[in-house]
Amino acid sequence: MTTPPTRPRWCQVVLDTTDARRTAEFWRPLLGLVYRPGHEPPPAGEPDPAGSDWLNLFERDGTPRLAFQQVPSLPRTTWPDPDVPQQLHLDLTVDSVAELAAVHERVLALGGQLRYDRSDDPDEPLRVYVDPAGHTFCVFVA
Repeated sequence: MTTPPTRPRWCQVVLDTTDARRTAEFWRPLLGLVYRPGHEPPPAGEPDPAGSDWLNLFERDGTPRLAFQQVPSLPRTTWPDPDVPQQLHLDLTVDSVAELAAVHERVLALGGQLRYDRSDDPDEPLRVYVDPAGHTFCVFVA
């Protein structure tokens, strides 16, 4: 009998950012995630030690999804211009063009910016955005 190879398990995606709290506050409501206990925003005017270092967002069942690491500087991607490539991007899906339109409004309201619009493509409607820290992500109908 052979022992199966040891494999690491997927945990989460970590994004560097110059403003961990703001970036987390973009992704948290967009994806319906919750803070890891102890990483919630402090009361107004109070120090935010977690927000100036590292923040984690989980599914409501406690499954880790995203983390944000504070860095002193981060060149913003210029995609689709190739000067500063995407380096990594997240793909998100919705079930219909109507949902794509609704998500578009939410992304903009949360501070995201549209970089590419192919929402009228009959085969694969999609839009490409950047979050407030400049991380690229796609939302497409699948």
